[in-house]
Amino acid sequence: MTAGPTGAEEARARLAAVRSEVAKAVVGQDAAVSGLLVALLCGGHVLLEGVPGVAKTLLVRTLAEALDVGTKRVQFTPDLMPGDITGSMVIEGRDGELSFREGPLFTQLLLADEINRTPPKTQSALLEAMEEGRVSVDGVSRPLPSPFLVAATQNPVEYEGTYPLPEAQLDRFLLKLVLPVPEREAELEILRRHAAGFDPRDVAAAGVTAVAGPADIAAGQAAVRAVQVSPEVTGYVVDIARATRESPSLSLGVSPRGATALLRAARAWAWLTGRDFVTPDDVKALAHSTLAHRLGLRPEAELEGVDVSAVLASAVGSVPVPR
Repeated sequence: MTAGPTGAEEARARLAAVRSEVAKAVVGQDAAVSGLLVALLCGGHVLLEGVPGVAKTLLVRTLAEALDVGTKRVQFTPDLMPGDITGSMVIEGRDGELSFREGPLFTQLLLADEINRTPPKTQSALLEAMEEGRVSVDGVSRPLPSPFLVAATQNPVEYEGTYPLPEAQLDRFLLKLVLPVPEREAELEILRRHAAGFDPRDVAAAGVTAVAGPADIAAGQAAVRAVQVSPEVTGYVVDIARATRESPSLSLGVSPRGATALLRAARAWAWLTGRDFVTPDDVKALAHSTLAHRLGLRPEAELEGVDVSAVLASAVGSVPVPR
C-alpha cells in the first residue's frame, strides 16, 4: 500500500483508481462501484439488489481488497439473532468473568447478505448500529470502526420466507443500487476469464491490489464536506422532494432526510468527478439511486402496474432546472 495522502487531490486520484482495480475481478458493474465509493465518502450505507449470480459478494470483497480495509460477510437467516451480528457478553476463564465478544459488525466493510431473510428484530439491530455508528451491549456503548459501510443485499425475485424492509428502515440506506445482468459482451468477458482460470474466491490472483486506504477515505470525506452548494441547487433538491410528495401515484414521498441524502450524495459525486461545487446534473445523476427506495406507491397505482422509477422520473422532470 502506498503512503498516506498529502491532500485531497491525491486521495481523489487513488479512489478513482479503485474502479480499475475492481474491474480486474468484476465485469460490467462500474455504476455500482461508483455508488459504493459515494456512500463511503458520505459515511452512508448501500442496499444492493440483484438476482443471484451478478457478483454482489465478489464486488464487495474486491472493493475491500482495493481499499485495503477489513471486510466480513454475514449470511442473514431466519434464526439469526441480534447478538450474532453485534456481539454479546460471554463467560470466560475459570473466574467466570463476563467479557464482550465482538460480532462481525465490527469491521470496516460489512456484507449483509440477504438482509430480508432475517426477522425484523435482527434487521433493526443492524440498522440501529448503521445509524448510530456504535453498538450498545450490557449498558456499554462501543464505537464501530472507521470507515464503516454496510452493503446489504436482497434478491428481487424470491419473496418466500422473507421479511421485507419497511419504508422507515429502507430510508436508512443512502443508496439503493440495482445490479443488472451483464450485457452480452460483458458476459462473454466473464466466461473468457473463467475459462482462463479465474477463481472468484481468490481476487488477489486476478491482480487486485490495494490502491487506496482509510486515510484516503478520511481525506475524501473532509473534502466532500467542503464542496460548495449554491442556493439554486439546494432549492432544486427541495423542489424534487416536494414534487414526489405531491404525486397522485405515491402514498409516501421523499422525506427531509431523503432530500439531505440526495444533497450529500451529489456533493460526493461532484468531488469524485473533479469539482468543488455541485451542479443540477450531479443531483439528477444521483436522484434515482438515492430516492427511489424511499417512495411508496398507492395500492391503486400498484394494481395499475405503475413503476416507481417512472413516477420519480416524472417528478424530477416536472421541476425546472436552475441555470
